[in-house]
Amino acid sequence: MFRYALALVAVAAVAAGCQRNGQPSGHDHDHESQFSATADADNVRLSDAQSEFAELETAEASRRECKSLLKAMGKVLAPKCRTAIVSHAFSGRVGKVHVAVGDWVEAGQPLVTLESHEVGEAKSEFYKALADLELARLNLGREQHLMEQEIGLQKNFVAAEAAFKIAQSNTEAAEKTLHVLGFNEDQVEEIAKTHQISPQITLFAPITGRIVNNEAVLGAFVDASTEILKIIDTTVLCVDAEIYEKDIAKVKIGQKVEITVPAYPEKVFPGEVSYIGTLVDDETRTITVRAEVANADSVLKPGMFADISVLLNGECTTLVVPDEAILQDGISTIVFVQTGDGFERREVKSGAIDGPNRQILEGLDVGEKVATVGNYQLRSVLLSEALQAGHTH
Repeated sequence: MFRYALALVAVAAVAAGCQRNGQPSGHDHDHESQFSATADADNVRLSDAQSEFAELETAEASRRECKSLLKAMGKVLAPKCRTAIVSHAFSGRVGKVHVAVGDWVEAGQPLVTLESHEVGEAKSEFYKALADLELARLNLGREQHLMEQEIGLQKNFVAAEAAFKIAQSNTEAAEKTLHVLGFNEDQVEEIAKTHQISPQITLFAPITGRIVNNEAVLGAFVDASTEILKIIDTTVLCVDAEIYEKDIAKVKIGQKVEITVPAYPEKVFPGEVSYIGTLVDDETRTITVRAEVANADSVLKPGMFADISVLLNGECTTLVVPDEAILQDGISTIVFVQTGDGFERREVKSGAIDGPNRQILEGLDVGEKVATVGNYQLRSVLLSEALQAGHTH
């Protein structure tokens, strides 16, 4: 209702003498006078009747406990300990691609299958070494049996034993070659069982994470040591920030932090300090502080800019009002403060939003009441008065 009451001030010339038949109505005239209000540049004065009839709501400016924060700009990063580069020690052709960029993979999951002449040769050498080892084992067993029967020659037994040790060494070397090429224990055991000489090798995910880069193209040739895929475990990320050396004594390992990013300004990501740098930058006089932050929903992305607030020890209080009391009037931030006979437009300097409240840094005192409902209409009255004054001049 107050919205309509205040609107009558702006259109008084129309409302004063109009009804359906175009004749003035005494009832309308009385209604208009009931809502009459006066205003100057910064004040709206209401009659007693209007104050009683208006649907205005107010709230007191009060002091609340606040968080003592140390703020800095930062950047979201992927921890190196949670990053894996998948490459290979030999060149080859891509035979099959099992994943795509953006896929979430588990450790041990197949990523890409390569085909290489080196792999085929290494498998062949391994099979030959296994065959030689088996033959040497049989020869040694036979010579040992003959010696036990006292019909064998010592020199033959010694030679068989030496040949067996050489075969063992060759087999171990061939197996190590397979490991160097990228075969794991299970794959080597499978090769030993199947005896299939294939030039293929499948690369598996070394960690659980998300595929952020995939250079594998079916049929393409890949050089040795070339990065084929990159995996990042994004469930936990880091935020690196630069803290001025004068403030670094306030920061400790394990301190809680609050992180925000421009993409989600209303969302706060909790974390804690995990690392404090040991060097001061000569130019900026800052020290790198790193915080770890959980990112199970993958909202944060490496490379994002971030604001980091370190929660310091100690208590503080701050003046707050409900956020809905705050209005933007051009470049000014204003509230309407209740006075004896109305409301005063007052510029304030506001701070951070904490839940339903907004911090007031300048312009208000504890106990002053501000309009929380109807403040837009109060501003409209002042605007109408300013427009009428402009027409008068």
